[in-house]
Amino acid sequence: MTYLMALISSYLHRDEEGQGLAEYALILALIAILAIIALLFLGGQVKTILSNVGNSI
Repeated sequence: MTYLMALISSYLHRDEEGQGLAEYALILALIAILAIIALLFLGGQVKTILSNVGNSI
């Protein structure tokens, strides 16, 4: 019976680690999507600012 409880406990523990990893992956994917959208909308302005800085130097 102790072996069975240890087996169930180890299975549940591994499942939680996988869940945490999946949550971090989803958060990173959301941040990446937001960064891409921000660059799409602000890319022209950033390009202009960097060009002005480069020309000043």
